[in-house]
Amino acid sequence: MTTNHNYLAVIKVVGVGGGGVNAVNRMIELGLRGVEFIAINTDAQALLLSDADVKLDVGREITRGLGAGADPEVGRRAAEDHAEEIEEALAGADMVFVTAGEGGGTGTGGAPVVARIAKSIGALTIGVVTKPFGFEGKRRQSQAENGVASLKDEVDTLIVVPNDRLLEISDRGISMVEAFATADQVLLAGVQGITDLITTPGLINLDFADVKSVMQGAGSALMGIGSSRGADRAIKAAELAVASPLLEASIDGAHGVLLSIQGGSNLGIFEINDAARLVQEAVHPEANIIFGAVIDDTLGDEVRVTVIAAGFDGGEPSQQQHQERRSSYVDPDAGATVPVATGSSNRIEDSGHSTPSWASQEHEPPAQRAADPAFDDDDELDVPDFLK
Repeated sequence: MTTNHNYLAVIKVVGVGGGGVNAVNRMIELGLRGVEFIAINTDAQALLLSDADVKLDVGREITRGLGAGADPEVGRRAAEDHAEEIEEALAGADMVFVTAGEGGGTGTGGAPVVARIAKSIGALTIGVVTKPFGFEGKRRQSQAENGVASLKDEVDTLIVVPNDRLLEISDRGISMVEAFATADQVLLAGVQGITDLITTPGLINLDFADVKSVMQGAGSALMGIGSSRGADRAIKAAELAVASPLLEASIDGAHGVLLSIQGGSNLGIFEINDAARLVQEAVHPEANIIFGAVIDDTLGDEVRVTVIAAGFDGGEPSQQQHQERRSSYVDPDAGATVPVATGSSNRIEDSGHSTPSWASQEHEPPAQRAADPAFDDDDELDVPDFLK
């Protein structure tokens, strides 16, 4: 019975290049559990600073340990030259996360090679990468687009986090160091939202096969994060997740969804039900929704919801204007209510719950802001605490 052995799934997280290794370091620092960390880089000096379980200095013959010079071809050759070492490091893995910062040399060129090797040994392979900030220049952005396209061909599922979206939920006083640290936090959330479903005891346990049923061969995926406290916290967090500015496209039409709900020991089963029903209403009517609830008393009264949507028709989510996507879930004329499941029927009724509104962001004109009493100036529910 797989359910009795769900803690035995071997999960490895591979950081490729400077951005990927930084993300791995942040995951280690914040205590991501139940996984093995591997750092791969052409920059030998940067590797020395990593606490990863396995560190591979690749491309020594090409780069002399000095980095790829933002050239993806150098990164690709470096990884190809050390394919046997990479395969040895990945051996035995059931699931491999390949994380990188797209746009540079080692991560952009090397990540597809690592992913190809991971799939060749039979591992479920998931890419979790960032696209560069606008201020990093057009060249890096162009290289990032090419890198994302190459990586998508080699993984089962690819989650792309556009760094510029992070600016929408950041204070204007945020430093560059803090901005990149926030990007690392989001990569962590993407990996943790999946691994915790398998490795962490919860109210609703899942096994590796459950996760694999959604992620295998799913193509592009979208990730949204929400966090809330107080009354109706779970449903508010779920609303924030499906309307997250991290989403470049709508989750409408997703056939596979991983829903991770984290909260303290007072997290109720009806809260989980309400949040799951809200997500169900936002995706394909026949979607396979795999959800788990993880207990973490360090969160206090906070509830976090991570939604990973995949399995779109044609392999790609439908692109929409960002404001249009938000308004489809947050209607300022709807009396600030959300649909919630009632009883055991499939009927959805208006329960009068207050909903968070992304329309209260500073950069939007006042005329477009939803009049929502749940979100006055003293309420910070619309930004997950761990991203502040």
